[in-house]
Amino acid sequence: MADDLGEKTEAPTPRRLEEARNRGQVARSQDLSAAVLLLGGLLGLLVIGPDIWGGLLGNMRLGLGADRLTPEGDLGTLALAMAGGAFKNVVVLMLILAVVALTVMYAQVGFLFTATPLTPSLAKLNPISGFKRLFSSRKVVELLLNLAKLSLVGGVAYLTVRSFEDRLVLAASVGFPTVFSMIWEMLFKLGLYLALVMLVLALLDYTYQRYRHTKELKMSKEEVKEELRSMEGDPILKRRRRQVQMQLAMQRMRKEVPEADVVVTNPTHYAVALKYTPDSMSAPKVVAKGADFLALRIREIAAAAGVPIVERPVLARMLFAEVEVGREVPGKFFEAVAEILAYVYELTGKNMRPKPVAVGMGN
Repeated sequence: MADDLGEKTEAPTPRRLEEARNRGQVARSQDLSAAVLLLGGLLGLLVIGPDIWGGLLGNMRLGLGADRLTPEGDLGTLALAMAGGAFKNVVVLMLILAVVALTVMYAQVGFLFTATPLTPSLAKLNPISGFKRLFSSRKVVELLLNLAKLSLVGGVAYLTVRSFEDRLVLAASVGFPTVFSMIWEMLFKLGLYLALVMLVLALLDYTYQRYRHTKELKMSKEEVKEELRSMEGDPILKRRRRQVQMQLAMQRMRKEVPEADVVVTNPTHYAVALKYTPDSMSAPKVVAKGADFLALRIREIAAAAGVPIVERPVLARMLFAEVEVGREVPGKFFEAVAEILAYVYELTGKNMRPKPVAVGMGN
């Protein structure tokens, strides 16, 4: 019944996932990118923060000493020097943030470049569709989740600042270096705690985004069947082609095997029919071969036609694997095949067809 209604109960196929990816429809969390970026920035400041602070102080000293400069062009030189110093102070931190941002995006979606999301679509401009999306159950869930995140982040911020309450009260009675150090410590801890909380929430959000992405791409059984037909062809036609190929192979075997000089077997899994006519062939030729059911049919046809059957498991496997029907055997098999043919000719006579016989010669 679910199949008749087209209920989407099947997991998305690799092809459907790839098509969605090409459209830019992938599972990703913007919160995860923001959380990791904030955490990476804080850790970067922890490592190179003293150097940045020292550089800013040097720039400040350079600027405050500008009144000692002469007016003949030194002001432009000073501005360039301060701009260069400021850039050198922050360029390392900018590079760290860029690497972190690229890494977290690659970890979520891999390498992906597509312009499909930028393609203009009239459906996106439809106000009715826009209102439906705005008041959909999905938007309501997202709103509730965002309110919960905001409450949790606000609670962590409040508790962090409150832990500095006693020290903030005494800020007016201490010097500027102490106040600055205290504010820096408070802001750093606040940022670190918020980044960790946001990271936990972002991981949960990413898990939810992957679940929702998979759910949105689920397929009905009929869609899976249609995709299989488009990729591999109609199963009915494929089954019919296999039947025709089997019939042609059987007809060829019924014609060629009775004319063979010997059938080399595994003894049960493989069978290879060989024929050698010295006047027209430079080497023995494989006229038929088969495995399992076809091997059984070859043995039955050979036995009915009086073609000797010789058990050589290793040779049968190698001939089956390396020599196609209608091809002459390679030189490396000449000695083994010549031995079998000599044995068969000695046993039966070259121009004689005795009654059905099966001969075992071991490995």
